[in-house]
Amino acid sequence: MKKIKIFTLISILLLILSITFTLLVKKNDVKPIGPEGSEVGFAEINQKAHNTIKYNDTWYKISKYCGMIPICIACFYAGRGIRQLAKEKSFKKINKKLYILGAFYALLVALYLFFEKVIINYRPVLEDGKLEASYPSSHTLLAICICLSSIIISKDFISNQKIRKIFDIITGLVMLIIVFGRLLSGVHWLTDIIGGIIISLFMVSAFYTTVLRLDQKQ
Repeated sequence: MKKIKIFTLISILLLILSITFTLLVKKNDVKPIGPEGSEVGFAEINQKAHNTIKYNDTWYKISKYCGMIPICIACFYAGRGIRQLAKEKSFKKINKKLYILGAFYALLVALYLFFEKVIINYRPVLEDGKLEASYPSSHTLLAICICLSSIIISKDFISNQKIRKIFDIITGLVMLIIVFGRLLSGVHWLTDIIGGIIISLFMVSAFYTTVLRLDQKQ
């Protein structure tokens, strides 16, 4: 019970921080420092970071292709759900954590689509000659949300402890490579990565709190 209260409070604080930081990125020190004169918040900090890091094609490709791994992880859990349904012949007998995970993934997709429509800023580089929405870094969201949620519930779906430990370690490393790779690639502003991390931590904290409540009921 105490753990649930703690993570509920953490989730609320992270939600407030996510909203506050996003509003600051939209309103604070906004200047046309992006391609085609696109405006970016925290302009001075972002400009200095981008001038230091610059575009790196190697890190761009590493983060891009590693970004496929979280998709594979999500497919793994979807496969477990399908397997349980085929075995039990009933939606009621599917592990309820898979339903929570499915809702979590749906929220992640909705959040991505929201920021594609409500554009906070554009990338510091053109994609195929076009401006692309940049905040928050979608790769950062994908990596942290899917990888950490996987680590949280992997014990329920991978019975072999050694295999699970290896799976969790690889998952954690992939997450770090994607997040740092996206920063070092230079295709995002610094605040895109920071915002992605904060929003992701809020979502994962809320997910973990929901899982804890389910465990308490069971």
